[in-house]
Amino acid sequence: MNNAYRKRLPGTPHDYFDAPAAVDAIRPGAWAGLPYVSRVLAEQLVRRCDTALLPDALRQLVERRRDLDFPWYPARVVCHDILGQTALVDLAGLRDAIADQGGDPARVNPVVPTQLIVDHSLAVEYAGFDPQAFEKNRAVEDRRNEDRFHFIEWTRRAFENVDVIPAGNGIMHQINLEKMSPVIQVRDGVAFPDTCVGTDSHTPHVDALGVIAIGVGGLEAETVMLGRASMMRLPDIVGVRLTGRPSPGITATDIVLSLTAFLRTERVVGAWLEFFGEGADILSIGDRATISNMCPEYGATAAMFHIDRQTIDYLRLTGREPAQVALVETYARTLGLWADDLKTAAYERVLSFDLSGVVRTMAGPSNPHRQLPTSALAERGIAVGLDQARDQESAGLLPDGAVIIAAITSCTNTSNPRNVVAAGLLAKKANALGLVRKPWVKSSFAPGSKVARLYLEEAGLLAELEKLGFGIVAYACTTCNGMSGALDPAIQREIIERDLYAAAVLSGNRNFDGRIHPYAKQAFLASPPLVVAYAIAGTVRFDIERDVLGTDPQGNPVTLKDLWPTDAEIDEIVAASVKPEQFRRVYEPMFGAGRGRARPVSPLYDWRPQSTYIRRPPYWDTEGVGALAANPRTLKDMRPLAILPDNITTDHLSPSNAILANSAAGEYLTRMGVPEEDFNSYATHRGDHLTAMRATFANPQLINEMAVVDGVVQKGSLTRLEPDGKVMRMWEAIEAYLDRRRPLIIIAGADYGQGSSRDWAAKGVRLAGVEAIVAEGFERIHRTNLIGMGVLPLEFKPGTTRLTLALDGTETYDVAGDRHPRADLTLIIRRRNGERVQVPVTCRLDTEEEVSIYEAGGVLQRFAQDFLALQNPQKEAV
Repeated sequence: MNNAYRKRLPGTPHDYFDAPAAVDAIRPGAWAGLPYVSRVLAEQLVRRCDTALLPDALRQLVERRRDLDFPWYPARVVCHDILGQTALVDLAGLRDAIADQGGDPARVNPVVPTQLIVDHSLAVEYAGFDPQAFEKNRAVEDRRNEDRFHFIEWTRRAFENVDVIPAGNGIMHQINLEKMSPVIQVRDGVAFPDTCVGTDSHTPHVDALGVIAIGVGGLEAETVMLGRASMMRLPDIVGVRLTGRPSPGITATDIVLSLTAFLRTERVVGAWLEFFGEGADILSIGDRATISNMCPEYGATAAMFHIDRQTIDYLRLTGREPAQVALVETYARTLGLWADDLKTAAYERVLSFDLSGVVRTMAGPSNPHRQLPTSALAERGIAVGLDQARDQESAGLLPDGAVIIAAITSCTNTSNPRNVVAAGLLAKKANALGLVRKPWVKSSFAPGSKVARLYLEEAGLLAELEKLGFGIVAYACTTCNGMSGALDPAIQREIIERDLYAAAVLSGNRNFDGRIHPYAKQAFLASPPLVVAYAIAGTVRFDIERDVLGTDPQGNPVTLKDLWPTDAEIDEIVAASVKPEQFRRVYEPMFGAGRGRARPVSPLYDWRPQSTYIRRPPYWDTEGVGALAANPRTLKDMRPLAILPDNITTDHLSPSNAILANSAAGEYLTRMGVPEEDFNSYATHRGDHLTAMRATFANPQLINEMAVVDGVVQKGSLTRLEPDGKVMRMWEAIEAYLDRRRPLIIIAGADYGQGSSRDWAAKGVRLAGVEAIVAEGFERIHRTNLIGMGVLPLEFKPGTTRLTLALDGTETYDVAGDRHPRADLTLIIRRRNGERVQVPVTCRLDTEEEVSIYEAGGVLQRFAQDFLALQNPQKEAV
């Protein structure tokens, strides 16, 4: 600690570190020009950095240099149960490996406080029109996930610094926003800004409170958990000025979907955004959180708002202690983190977005940045063929474009009371006019917090939603995470037999093909009230702004404008019905005293051999599994496993939705004696590598340009085995290559790996034998996950692509050159005709730390080596 800058925080018993003084000592007046992000990073450097190194580290921030690394020490780690569980499975396996090498396994613990919230494992098997849906869905969740929950409970007792919020309590990001983040931390008598990393790409949700929180892969989270600094370079900090005021009837969902499209066109991928301006000032924390939550959808790393009066009012509303609320304001004003003190902040790039230009908007049909104004449904070819759809309905058939799933889901929207109340008011008006949900629509309501039930009951709106089929089915991610559950068998059979175009409409943040449900060919993102309206319409072949939803008791036509609530109606109910005591009632038992842990007899987990959910990881086994049993990485004579187009997502690489019986994972589970009804999702099985390996590229919507039959690229989990020239299922090809000990490579287009921070999207390809991936560009989280698994990310130079090189998958590949941060390497391509092509590529190991991790074989191998070296310098590392 740099005690020269340690001072007493005025009016409090706490100290703080005077980062403004430290920065201005480097260059007088420099603090005034620093953005919010730089100020928070500077504070942690002053508090944590060695005195001798501090001047150079601060000079990097002041001079905005991006050529050197500096350490970042997040205050805590937040996890959901899927990636959090897999991270802890890795740590449990690491304990075994340390014990095998003679080390003390009990010393392997998260050093940084780690909060795990079980929110990703519930499937909506019972829809919102079932009065007992919540209880029934929870019972199914507990039965299916007994192995997982047994392990998670063991981790709570076995590891230090791990806190677990069990299933049925809410979504991690919403709980983080409403309770877990103090905004300003106090430890050992020192106050400092709360910061965190999370094993979910939507961790920036809490950026709305001025808390730097970013999504990282599970492997990067493990690095932070184990006390290693997250080495970083000064990010590209972009200012986004919000101007104007939203028009009447415009929701936060409309704003964020419009912003997402705008920011994607402005290429903010990897940037840290700071929203400011008069438009930002008028947005509630709920509105800001909706914007911050969708940060990964526009490709940014963080989406910050500055601390201001809205922040303080929200902390009071959500029942934070008065002393904590006062501390946040005092600290922010003292350190210069209050919004008024950021007026002088200078950004290298400033974008401007006018809120007054936002119209009612959806996104789709296949990605969240494909903005779809509801006024343009017909011209986009969505709202066409309504007469035909109605004829089919009259004939007792599902209509074309049937909405088979309508879900009010995800913390993106349910953490915003205005959005939820708007849905309740629209349902109330629809009920009063006699409108009903179409019978084939599987409707559900899954708020991210139990508080939503309390304020909806207070307002008398929960019963209105239930009447339309939107009863509460869970407090979990559900449909947004692809956990939409089974369809009615008759409906599913009709979709298959007629090859029907069916769709989902949800208030979530992701709508990639194949994500929401295997039989929903496409999905549309919409605000909660629009989701309710589409459940009434029953088809996307419907102009939601103009077509008639039904008739009232007098026979008069009813359209959307007859149902849409006014801003005044929404605001009146929010003001009267959302109260601090509701938040205290929910969170005091959840985080109160009496939640201690009893230490188990052994620090080693007793693995269950027959489990398809939890299995000792293979990364240190002598025999190895998959590619780990093959020869060490050579980057030579690699065969392509896939040649992929732009916008390949982690859902393509490692899907999270339901497991079908005819998939490779489904066939494996059948052999293991698991009944089909309990297959659960791909996501829930990621603690068992034998199941998760079979999920690699298992998305039915995958387009692999190598899978060509009769000149046509086939869609599905397919590739072409070479040199055999045979198109086959992806897993069978992987098995064949593993038998041959053949190293593999993947060639891809732009934005490779966008979407969820899914470590198995990297683990799966590494275990398949992939040693390198060459793409036109990488999404940040997936790139770090690849490095964490020992896979080399390489980037084509501008103007060079798989298309310009005419790659068809018959080639073999080498990579030559010395690996150092962003080095120029050479991709050597040997074509089938004997031609040899040398292509310059950029090594996307961006820091020395990443080079070190890659050379060690991955994050876990690196930690094991370092741990054993410290315990016993003479002991051979794992």
